[in-house]
Order: sequence, then C-alpha cells, then structure tokens
Amino acid sequence: MNKLISLLVLVSVSATASDNEIFVDQVGATANIDLEQLGSGNIIGGLTAVAGSMTALDLDGTSMTLDINQIGDTNKFLGDMYADTYTGYFNFDGDTNTFTSKMDPTNAFGADGSNVNVQVTGNTNAMTLDLATTALASSTDLDWTINGASNTIDVDIDVDTATHFLDIDGSSNNINTDMDGYANGYFYLDHTGNSRTFTIDQASTQARDWVRITSNGNNGTVCVNQNDQGTSVAC
Repeated sequence: MNKLISLLVLVSVSATASDNEIFVDQVGATANIDLEQLGSGNIIGGLTAVAGSMTALDLDGTSMTLDINQIGDTNKFLGDMYADTYTGYFNFDGDTNTFTSKMDPTNAFGADGSNVNVQVTGNTNAMTLDLATTALASSTDLDWTINGASNTIDVDIDVDTATHFLDIDGSSNNINTDMDGYANGYFYLDHTGNSRTFTIDQASTQARDWVRITSNGNNGTVCVNQNDQGTSVAC
C-alpha cells in the first residue's frame, strides 16, 4: 500500500480580513482526512481556488473518508475526489458559502459504495455536487440536511441503485437534481418553507425510478420529469 499525503496550510492577515487556505494532495488507499476551518473567507482548494493561487484538494484512492467542517461566512470548498467506498461528511455553518465538488469525474474508480452526508446551516449558500459519470455510483447513499433560506443546491448523480435524500427547512430555496444511469434511483425530498423552486429529473435506462416529495409551504414551482428510456429530460 502506497500513500502520499501533502498538506499545506497558509494563513494571511490583513486589515480587513483573515483568510485561511488548505492545500491537500493525497494518493493511496484507506485515507482518513479531517479538515476544519473557523472564520470567514477561508478556502479548501483546488479546482479554481484563488486567493494566494493555491490549488489541489485532489484526493485519489479507495476506502477514503473525508470530514470537512467550515464554520463562518463566504468560505469555499473546492476539489475533486477519485475513490471507491468513499465516505464524506461535509458541514457548513454560515452564509454565502460555496461547496463545489466532483466525485470521480473521469471514472477512475467508479465511486461505488459512496456514503455522503452534507449539512448546511445558513442562507444564500451555493452547493454543487457531481457524483460519478456514466452510471457508476453503485449503491450510493447521499443525504442532505439544509436549514436556511435562499440556498441553491445542484446535484448530478449517475446512478446505479442510488438513494438521494434531501431534508430542507427554509424559504426561497432552489433545488436542482439530475439522476441518470442504468439502474434504479430513489429520490426523497422533505421540505418546509415558502417560495421554493424544485427541479427533479430522472432518466434511468430500462429501470424503475422513485420520487417522493413532502412539502409544506406557499408559492413556488415544482417540476418532476421521469424517463425510463434513459434519454434526457428537462423541465
């Protein structure tokens, strides 16, 4: 078993802000990584991470566990993960935070057995998660708990018997989820709040998909599209 972990924490202080930056480049099996940032304007790279132009948060391996806590406003989590049996715990507490993550975008491992839990407390946060490609997220379990208003959640899962659960409390939240693949997909949305916008697309080839929505509130738009021929659907 080979494992390479490179961790660099950069701290800069100015008269107007104090920003922390975490750079992680990990290769190898059974990695267990726990990162926490307290305060505002922090970044866990890479993708297009800016500030001091740090990049990375590139995690490669099987049986990986990643635990992220960002407490504060205008923080960013950016990066790619490539793994099988991937477990992710993401906790964001604050306003105007950004979570942008791609799990196995090039089919290196397939993202099988992924167990991802995302908790968001706050307003005007932007959350984007792409999980696997070409129907390789076998037996995925994805759970969200959102408490706050005016948040945007975009989820794209290439399913192979995947379960996706969203528990939302708050008004003016915008939810977009797209589940495509070759096997069964299950999506459950439990929501309380007004002026919501929900767009749910499911397109599994010659397979059964399930959607269950429980929503309590006034105003808003809900659109659900299902297609068992696997072709694109859109609201």
